[in-house]
Amino acid sequence: MNRFHRIPYKIMRSMTQFEFVHSNIRFSWYRTGHEDGKPLLILHGWGSSSAVMKPLAEKLTGIRTSYLIDLPGFGNSPEPESAWSVNDYAFAVKRFIEKQFPDSDLKLDLLVHSFGGRIAIKLLTDSEISGRFGRIIFTGAAGLKPDRKPDYYFRKYTAKLLKLPFLILPEPLKSRSLNKLRQTGFWKRLGSSDYQQLSGVMRETFVKTVTEYLDSNVPLIEHEILLIWGEDDTSTPIAQGERMDQMLKESALIRLKNAGHYAFLDQPAQFTSIVKAYLEP
Repeated sequence: MNRFHRIPYKIMRSMTQFEFVHSNIRFSWYRTGHEDGKPLLILHGWGSSSAVMKPLAEKLTGIRTSYLIDLPGFGNSPEPESAWSVNDYAFAVKRFIEKQFPDSDLKLDLLVHSFGGRIAIKLLTDSEISGRFGRIIFTGAAGLKPDRKPDYYFRKYTAKLLKLPFLILPEPLKSRSLNKLRQTGFWKRLGSSDYQQLSGVMRETFVKTVTEYLDSNVPLIEHEILLIWGEDDTSTPIAQGERMDQMLKESALIRLKNAGHYAFLDQPAQFTSIVKAYLEP
């Protein structure tokens, strides 16, 4: 019998915190599960942290050892020194995997939510690391270009018009003027709720990451992926899950009723049962 699937003699009952250094950032990661369990890497969404994913990880202690990363700028991990792209986040996770799991023959399972989906898409289309993954679960995953409502374009082009007069100014007057504009209440109302809550490097990171659409990457993924989506998800609507299901070579989409973007919190028992059934042999 595979040692990862027998009944464990000892389970780590609490989430153990560790640190990993990458690009001068000492970011936090956590481990929970039975000591010789097959590894499951869990990536959280934007504006979230490992704390949100912890209840799910603890429900899987009998079958997996879960590894949860506080991505730079979230949870207990400090912000990056400059704005990061999706590639930067994916590269950091890649280095974490290489450091933590040096045995290249060991397969990691992967469960990602929202922004974690963007990172996963990058990893799964990176020939240097894609072969390291086994079973994969996406829930409320971001990365596809969304269908925009008219008010989005109104806010977008209003912002462009507001910035236009300042772009002809010489530096440093241009930068000072644009910074003052961004502090006004009207400007902040033009942005999304996530954007409004951010400042500095994380605001730049938000713009850099959410405006990169990965539609062309998804069909290149060779892995089978289980998609679990809340039918009431308004952040990454079920239509995006359906599109992703159509674009992937091997996938299955499960829709959860009475669940939104955090389906694993809205329907924890059902979500956990589905994940266990998929991960268990």
